[in-house]
Formats: sequence, C-alpha cells, structure tokens
Amino acid sequence: MPRVLSEEAVGEFRERLIDAAERLFATRGLEAVTMRQLAAELGVSPMTPYRYFADKDAILAAVRARAFKRHADALEAAYAAAKEDPVAASAAVGAAYVNFAFAHPEAYKLMFDIAQPSEADYPELVAAANRSRATMTQHLEALAAAGHFRGDARLVGHLYWAALHGPIMLAFSGKLAPGYDARRLIAAMIPALDRGLSVGPSK
Repeated sequence: MPRVLSEEAVGEFRERLIDAAERLFATRGLEAVTMRQLAAELGVSPMTPYRYFADKDAILAAVRARAFKRHADALEAAYAAAKEDPVAASAAVGAAYVNFAFAHPEAYKLMFDIAQPSEADYPELVAAANRSRATMTQHLEALAAAGHFRGDARLVGHLYWAALHGPIMLAFSGKLAPGYDARRLIAAMIPALDRGLSVGPSK
C-alpha cells in the first residue's frame, strides 16, 4: 500500500519533477522525453510520476505555468519599482524581460517556442500565461496615458515584444553573426521604436 505523503512532500516532489522536466524538455525536445526518463532522472520507479501528474502533457503545462508566473513576477516587480515615471518603468520592464530570458533560457523556450494544443485544458497555465502577457502592456498603457504615444497599447506591446523576442531566440539558436549579440540588437531597436511611436510637438 503506497505511503501517504504530506502536502509539503507532495509539493517538493512536484517541484523536483517540474525542474527535471523543464531541463529535459528544453534540451532533448518534447517528443524525445518519456515519463520513464523523467522517473529515471529523479531515481524513482517508472510509475511514480503518475501519482503527481496524469501524463506528460500535464507536466508540460505545469512547467510552463510556473515559468509564466516567474516571468510575470519579474516584470511586475520591475514595473512597481519605477511606476511613478512611465518612461523609466517601461525601460525597467524591458530590461527585466531580457534578463529573465537569459537567466532562464530553458523556461523561456518552453513558454514561447512551442505549441501546446491542449493549453486551454489547464486553467492554471491559461491564467499564468494571461498574467504574463498583461505585464507586457501595462507599462505601455501608462505611457499612452501620459501622452508619450497614441494608439492601441496591446498592438504596441506586441511590437515591443517582437523586438525583444526576435533577437533572444536568434541568440538561443546561434543564428546571430559574431559581434551582433541580442542585447546589442535590442539596444538599437528599442530607441528606434520609441522614436517611431513618440508623439511629436503639434504644428
């Protein structure tokens, strides 16, 4: 008869399993990783992961939900620290986004570089992803309200997101030419976007 685990023990094992899954999914690819391999990574029996998750897709959802939550935490903290100045807050959010990506490349890839058709089946993942996306427009809504640009903050948010995400993924895939690292490209693109969107003096 399986021993009854405390809530703390269950939580600790789930975190260990999510850690292992994040690493294996990102380095080997989703299709190459099996539940048996995840169990072996943790030194447990092949059936043990099933006590905590229904299947591999549920583990992937948990991995991605945790990543989105941590991403949102980082961007929200950056915004809160500078929100009295919309321009500084926007810059802080952008820096936090880039820093998160390079500090947690495996999590970042699983957040944005895969398709999970069953995503809607996992409310925790949906909520975490929505919260993460909201952090990418909140600071722009403040900029718009302060008169720094006109237009749809969501659309503008996607423009800045693309400007950050593109160089990051090119760097992760080793496609950037020598000397053109992601941070250098971002540092050139963001001011160009700022200039293009800024509201100039009325004539």
